[in-house]
Amino acid sequence: MSSKKDKIASQQRRVGLLYDNRMCKHFNPDDNRHPETPNRIKAIWDKLQTTGITDRCVILDAVDAEDKHILAVHSKKHVDQIKNISNKSFNYRRNLAARLNSIYFNEGSTKSAYLAAGSAIEVAKRVASKELNSAAAIIRPPGHHAEPDEAMGFCLFNNVAIAASYLLNENPEFGVKKILIVDWDVHHGNGTQKMFWTDSRVLFFSVHRHEHGSFYPADDNGFYNMIGEGAGAGYNINVPWENGRCGDADYFAVWDHILLPVAKKFKPDIILVSAGFDAAVGDPLGGCRVTPFGFSLMLKKLMDLAEGRVVLVLEGGYNLDSIAKSMHACLEVLLEDKPLVGSSEAYPFESTWRVIQAVRKELSPFWPTLASELPQELISQVADPPHTLVSSSDSEDGEAPPRLKTIAELLEEVMKPLSNLNVYADEENAASCSWRSELSNVYLWYASYGSNMWRPRFDCYVAGGQVEGLQKPCSGSVNKTLPNEILWKTFPCHIFFGRDSSRSWGPGGVAFLNPEKNSQHKTHMCMYKISLEQFNDILLQENGLSLDAGSSLFDMTTLNAISNKEFSSREVVKDGWYGHVVYLGKENDIPIITMTCSPLDIEGFKSGKLPLRAPNKSYANTLIKGLVEGEQFSEAEAIVYIDAAAKSL
Repeated sequence: MSSKKDKIASQQRRVGLLYDNRMCKHFNPDDNRHPETPNRIKAIWDKLQTTGITDRCVILDAVDAEDKHILAVHSKKHVDQIKNISNKSFNYRRNLAARLNSIYFNEGSTKSAYLAAGSAIEVAKRVASKELNSAAAIIRPPGHHAEPDEAMGFCLFNNVAIAASYLLNENPEFGVKKILIVDWDVHHGNGTQKMFWTDSRVLFFSVHRHEHGSFYPADDNGFYNMIGEGAGAGYNINVPWENGRCGDADYFAVWDHILLPVAKKFKPDIILVSAGFDAAVGDPLGGCRVTPFGFSLMLKKLMDLAEGRVVLVLEGGYNLDSIAKSMHACLEVLLEDKPLVGSSEAYPFESTWRVIQAVRKELSPFWPTLASELPQELISQVADPPHTLVSSSDSEDGEAPPRLKTIAELLEEVMKPLSNLNVYADEENAASCSWRSELSNVYLWYASYGSNMWRPRFDCYVAGGQVEGLQKPCSGSVNKTLPNEILWKTFPCHIFFGRDSSRSWGPGGVAFLNPEKNSQHKTHMCMYKISLEQFNDILLQENGLSLDAGSSLFDMTTLNAISNKEFSSREVVKDGWYGHVVYLGKENDIPIITMTCSPLDIEGFKSGKLPLRAPNKSYANTLIKGLVEGEQFSEAEAIVYIDAAAKSL
């Protein structure tokens, strides 16, 4: 792509922008629904082109990284592995990926990985040399989970770490002696942390969902007491959220009371941002609520440091609309030609203040600016869990409203139309009430073989809520009456674990049922007596659909049609991972049904076209608790049962 330097107005900040469609050639050959998809960077680029951002930036060319620069942070064994992986056979790539943590490979993986790492160097180099004021690299695969000797978490090379090492070690003429790396991806930047663990030249800061080690990457490395060692002690800062749903106010509080005070004392020469947007509103893996305004204000605050020399390098983010809008908002800040639009009147969660205080106490011996106690009147201002009210503007035309509205005004605007709402005002609402009324008095046994075997997890689908390990809370059913009757029963069929990741549980396989009757297998299922209306709501939630359905997915006609033969099934959600309903027989003359993937998907898992994956720790623990509390197995027996299912189909 040719440079557009001549189009940059002399009074405007010079901002570099890098994108290359060749990085789209890395994709999952087994699962076209994998969240780390080429469409992620395409969506961002399309948004920036549509809004004219690309015309106001200096467009940079992607370049391959050199091995010597990658080897500064990665082992030779790892570099050779990624360098040669695309030349290996399909089965070799699949088998290697299966041994790694949440990784896939195809024939485009090597080129994409080298382009992503080289492009991170390119944008950092242009800003460090002061040729540009700031820059953004729209690259993939992401990098911050990649460890010195292993790919993991969708990441092959650690792009930001490679760029930081290059600036510190390869070009002394740039004068870069201190680098601040800010990782606002919703997951902990475990790989980057390890690479600079003992290096005082890099201040590494990561704010992430942690939940006491249960959230991916599901270890203790992201806890606040992990502060570095040796010369690097105090230069590694982790802010571990105890819960999901953190939003703008939570992040702003961390910026104001941890990151910015330390960064001002550190005085970085340049700032590299591991810009993951999976903490954004609507992200299927993140479960947080940061708005485009939130990201833009966090970036704006960083631009007061290092003379505004800030480089954004894309990491995660899996809601295409959110990542496009969030990156767009950040580019507007880098260009500095539009005012920020939004409001930050909401308060942080109580847990946020608790974490902030713990981090400040841990780091205060290294950073005296954190030693003082936060005022009680400040930390007493908290949001009522589980919701955080944040006002933001993210209109397509980008025009600012005449003034920002208060929380009271926003609430009044929401409540007033609701108070006048006639719930039967249109045919859609009437139809919804009609099918719900019809199915509310029809009962069945819903048989669960996965996480819903554990009663607290199942209750989330009925009453709403969230248990440990779930990526985001469940809305619950319209009828939130919990079941009184629960039975356990075994069936002559087989469960297995597949998919690289899921909306509900993040990376790792989830349980599916192969409904082919086989007397050699025995699957334990927990059966809940619920209404057919509630079963429809569970179907909707399992398949990521809205409860505002004008008609049922699974009605009496369909139930009767499959009730003639055990283990017969019917598709009720096209392309849904749990879109097939299976009839398993009757108990006390009440039908038993469950849900699973399509027969075509099962064949895909068998043939290797779709990935078989062991469950992650949180998901597996939920199954174990269900089986143990249901008195089906001891804990040791439950582990053996799950391991056996994870090893075969």
